[in-house]
Amino acid sequence: MRWSSAVSEADTLAEAVRDCAARLNTELEGARPDLVVAFASAHHADSFADVPSLVGAALPGGVLVGCSSGGVIGAGAEVENRPGFAMAAAQMPGVSIIPFHVEDSALPDGDAPPQDWEALLHTSAGNDPQFLLLADPFSVRGEFLLMGLDYAFPGSVKIGGLASGGSQPGANALFLGDEVHHAGMVGLAFSGDVMIDTVVAQGCRPIGVPMQISECQQNVLIGVDGRTPFEALKEVFVGLSDRDRELAQTSLFLGIVMDGMNESPQQGDFLIRNIVGVDGKRGVLAIGEMLKEGQIVQFHLRDADTSAQDLDAVLERYLDTHATHGEAGALLFSCLGRGSYLYGRADHDTDMFRDKLGPMPLTGFFCNGEIGQVGGSTYLHGYTSSFGVFRPKP
Repeated sequence: MRWSSAVSEADTLAEAVRDCAARLNTELEGARPDLVVAFASAHHADSFADVPSLVGAALPGGVLVGCSSGGVIGAGAEVENRPGFAMAAAQMPGVSIIPFHVEDSALPDGDAPPQDWEALLHTSAGNDPQFLLLADPFSVRGEFLLMGLDYAFPGSVKIGGLASGGSQPGANALFLGDEVHHAGMVGLAFSGDVMIDTVVAQGCRPIGVPMQISECQQNVLIGVDGRTPFEALKEVFVGLSDRDRELAQTSLFLGIVMDGMNESPQQGDFLIRNIVGVDGKRGVLAIGEMLKEGQIVQFHLRDADTSAQDLDAVLERYLDTHATHGEAGALLFSCLGRGSYLYGRADHDTDMFRDKLGPMPLTGFFCNGEIGQVGGSTYLHGYTSSFGVFRPKP
């Protein structure tokens, strides 16, 4: 397996594609790629329809997938708030790549068997597929889609993000093969000699101690360890520094351990969700996730320093169990709320990735929502950087 990544800030899309293709062809020594991934900033919206033909002419042979974006990531650099085009190319011997486009209206209902999902994506769970998913946020029920895919393909990795750059339905673009779509989801199913390792950095750190849900109703947290969430939060608040107390006023979240077998959760094991409502009289909280009694939860805080510490921690955990691989390439799906908006400078996450994992080709975009796995299940996240490391099987 061989990967290459490039980025261009050229004013026109045609020039940007030529710039990127020149680097990719050089690094791949003119060999035809099996896969091409492309992300174009909204500055090139007038030329989105030309992406497949331009890419096909400059870098023929590979299956094209990509989308519009609010910012792009290529060759380990982040391009925000200005024209940007990023492209990756990969030679993937021994790998089958199956493309698919799905409209929301075609999604199987909640009672459908796994075979209906397999037919929709033109692949079988028996092939052990790994998935790259890019969806339009205005036209797809993202969480329902991911739940269905986890049901039909429980052992498969799913990684990706929601297209960005468009502010209304139909404004985003999804690239697949020689077509451009403005609704639904596009994706690829990989099978054969390939693995996708996922690293999901949700940008939070825990405060207080883990607690067990003793009472809840749908998404309303009523009791933890036999007391109200307000009572538990007051105890946590007492032990916080002045800075964390101030941060808790605006950036408090709840982390939920989704793996019921995980009795000793660490940073990165929690699914981070917003606190979407407060009932001071009852001392209960409404959470942006359905809850179950017995789940382990813990309060979390988020800011730039915390996000940096979290990314460092999850990358270190990845390195503890995975050796770096010279044939690997990576895709990064990062929230529009990260980047320079969060850190005050560009390239924070890409710099840390390179510092930890070396000069692995890294390509991606800033998303309206990030797809990644926590506790063995796939979720739609916010404020997250979700990495997918593609490598041959051992």
